[in-house]
Amino acid sequence: MKLGRWVCCGVFGALMAVGPVAQGAEPEVTPGKTKKAVAKKAKPTAKKDTKPDAQAVQSQFEAEARAKAEQEVRLRAEAESKKQVEAEAHEKPLRDADALIKNSKPADAYALLEPLEFDRSGEVRFDYLFGIAALDSGKADKATLAFERVLAVDPNFAGARLDMARAYYQLGDLQRAETEFNEVMKQNPPDAARATIQKYLDAIIAYEQAKQTRITGYAEGVMGHDSNIANSSTQIFTFAPTSPWSGLFPSNQLPPGAKLTGAYEGVNAGGEISHSLNANWGVNAGADLRQHGNMTQTAYDSLSIDGRAGVMYVGEQDTYKLSLTGGQAYTANSMRRDSLGLSAEWQHVFSPANQISAFAQYGESRAAGVPPTSPTTDARIEGDTDQAVVGAGWVHLFADGKQALFGSIYAGKELDVAPAISPGLPNGGRTDGKKRFEGLRIGGQAAITEQWDSVISLGYQSANYDSFNNLIMANRSEKIYDLMVGAGWHIDKFWTLKPQIAFSRKNSNIALYSFDRTDVSLTLRRDFK
Repeated sequence: MKLGRWVCCGVFGALMAVGPVAQGAEPEVTPGKTKKAVAKKAKPTAKKDTKPDAQAVQSQFEAEARAKAEQEVRLRAEAESKKQVEAEAHEKPLRDADALIKNSKPADAYALLEPLEFDRSGEVRFDYLFGIAALDSGKADKATLAFERVLAVDPNFAGARLDMARAYYQLGDLQRAETEFNEVMKQNPPDAARATIQKYLDAIIAYEQAKQTRITGYAEGVMGHDSNIANSSTQIFTFAPTSPWSGLFPSNQLPPGAKLTGAYEGVNAGGEISHSLNANWGVNAGADLRQHGNMTQTAYDSLSIDGRAGVMYVGEQDTYKLSLTGGQAYTANSMRRDSLGLSAEWQHVFSPANQISAFAQYGESRAAGVPPTSPTTDARIEGDTDQAVVGAGWVHLFADGKQALFGSIYAGKELDVAPAISPGLPNGGRTDGKKRFEGLRIGGQAAITEQWDSVISLGYQSANYDSFNNLIMANRSEKIYDLMVGAGWHIDKFWTLKPQIAFSRKNSNIALYSFDRTDVSLTLRRDFK
């Protein structure tokens, strides 16, 4: 009985011990331990549940790095592929042109490269192939420009210099050809090239010996229409109130002159002969004849003949010319004007694309055919002059050889030297006295096609006279403008058809000298070489 009670008490105690735990109740705090200690012990379990997985983060980082590296590799590969494609596209025309040249098809190579010249000129390989294609297809002038660009980048390019010499030889510029051939010789070329160069040099010597004398000429037929044959003023002239002439005419004015217009025809011809004394010195002579006949206003028909003879010195880049000039001009087969002068010129070639020049001229003009006692002495008063002019010019040829620009400036002085043949001028000369003038001219020429080219020229001149004119009670002054636009159709090597239109205008403070004029013409020219 006593044992049974102890058993029951043990079972009941065990149930009491496990019961709260099984039911999820808070465990009983054992002696010596507080609730805080229990909570602290449970805290790490909660942290473990929210902490990120470090291995997963590392894997994700590595995956992103691999993706980025793969993308960079792919982009580099694409860029390299694009670069190779562009390089291939850039090289292909040169490779094709080289093949055409080697297969004796230089004209096809030139046609392939010519559209690329504007964008690729300056590339040594392009310019060299383009030069060879131009040279071997008969365009030696284009070839010299291309080889000049090559040598500007690489002066020691012996092949380009040799082909430059060949181009000058084809152009007939034997002096430059000889200079370039000798320059290549200095670079110790291979034996085969040396033998070829020597053949050219021998041919140049033989040609110079056989062609010491050269004759050229031309003939032209012209027809056109002139809007103001006599340069008549269309303005009303009014005398100055204090002029001695004031009050002698109605309204103190002179009516405008009659503006004569009409069609005309003309014939021009000329020739020149030159002879080389040695490698540098030469002499030359030439003459030009011009005939102009008006269909209706025959009183203004004209005929002139001018001649020249001189000596010339040609250096490597400089040319000097000294010439004696003279001529006669006739108007309406009655009045004649004789001229005599001297001219000097210097030309300097910087490169095939640029040339400058300077010149000086002195000339005397004397009117004849009108007796001093004739009432029409104005021809002598205005026509007897001495004139001196100095100036400079420039020509630039563009890289493609199809366009050129030119320009010049000049200044001069004209002395009035007529004898005393008019009561109004007891000391001789002319009413307005000496004239000082200056001017300029600019223009350009362009090849439109292989047969057509065009030219435009614009000129300006300002002049002032130093004597007092009692018509206006002031010194005479004037400005002259002119514009010419023309074209040339090269029918073949010798024949050219040239349509042209020219405008000119003079503004003067004396209305009697102001005028405007338009001239339209068509010229057929034949050259003799």
